[in-house]
Amino acid sequence: MIKNFDIIIVGGGAAGFFTAINIAEKNPKLKIAILERGKEVLSKVRVSGGGRCNVTHACFEPTELVKFYPRGEKELRGPFHQFCSGDTIEWFEKHGVELKIEEDGRMFPVSNSSQTIIDCFLKATEKLGIKVLTGQSVQSIFKKENHWKIDTQTDNYATEKLVMATGSNPKIWEMLQEQGHAIVSPVPSLFTFNIKDSRIKELPGVAAQVSVKVKDTKLESTGPLLITHWGMSGPAILKLSAWGARILHDKNYQFTIFVNWLNDVDFEDAEKILKDLKQEHAKKAVSKKSPFDFPNRLWESLVLASGINSETKWADLSKTQLQNLTSQLTKAEFKVNGKSTFKEEFVTAGGIDLKEINFKTMESKIHENLYFAGEIVNIDAITGGFNFQNAWTSGFILAQNI
Repeated sequence: MIKNFDIIIVGGGAAGFFTAINIAEKNPKLKIAILERGKEVLSKVRVSGGGRCNVTHACFEPTELVKFYPRGEKELRGPFHQFCSGDTIEWFEKHGVELKIEEDGRMFPVSNSSQTIIDCFLKATEKLGIKVLTGQSVQSIFKKENHWKIDTQTDNYATEKLVMATGSNPKIWEMLQEQGHAIVSPVPSLFTFNIKDSRIKELPGVAAQVSVKVKDTKLESTGPLLITHWGMSGPAILKLSAWGARILHDKNYQFTIFVNWLNDVDFEDAEKILKDLKQEHAKKAVSKKSPFDFPNRLWESLVLASGINSETKWADLSKTQLQNLTSQLTKAEFKVNGKSTFKEEFVTAGGIDLKEINFKTMESKIHENLYFAGEIVNIDAITGGFNFQNAWTSGFILAQNI
């Protein structure tokens, strides 16, 4: 027996739920279903932001907000003028969820729990009579006359309008390819770097404000860097991995980075600072105390790596040692050998080719009544609530249009 709906949304994640709720609020008469392949809905929302759900970012200017998207910057400009982070805050407040801004601009529910967002969505779908159907793994999608047919492992559905909100799902991409859509092949984004190096081996947990460059590319980023058991992580590294997703994939994740532990101080200025320190602290041991704004343990490690032993006094530094230390501080070279996924918050660069989507409506340019929301398209952002903002914005615009 075929189950008929006015609108079917495939994917029970953030984008799927937000879309369904917004459509139903604007037109309560419509019969809407969400199909989710898993046993549970909103599982990625649950783990996001370390279980706190990083809902959006406190960047309220569309032209500034788009700069956080390595893929989708140009396309999102219009949509963000329609529904931006300020609208997200207002939407959640109207639905009983208050958000707060943290120092770095990330926004979370005041409750500090992703469950608040999940409850908000589940309550709304129940109130609006939206059918949420789990264990519905889609096996095929095809268009028959003016309807879409969707077959899952257990059921058959028909709908006039079909919304795809399945995130990075290769099987679904394949089905859409069969329907004539081009898929930009997926590669990982937002990953940490595997580095084995004696300078950082004993320093897991140490963090510093740095700038990082990838050798022989234009890739660079600044921000906090965190030393881990397997290498390097933190916003500076994750940003680099997002902007360099394709380039680093092509290098098979084997490349060299330069780390400037003094962030924006260049070689010449750093050398001058060290020469001044040599005068001021002549009788003190170089390795004893970090003169810069990063932990002593890191300073000690860089001093030793410059061929200066732990007893050497500032006055006794040779010209070569001083230059070695300047190099270690401003352009330390590290070999990256592979990547690690960043917690459960993996993001994929790739998906439906952006040229095939009308960003005023989020409708496919190839098929009428086929829509896309969230990460299924070739849009992704750095960490900080931006990927969710794309989900809310695309869902909202799509709902307006439908």
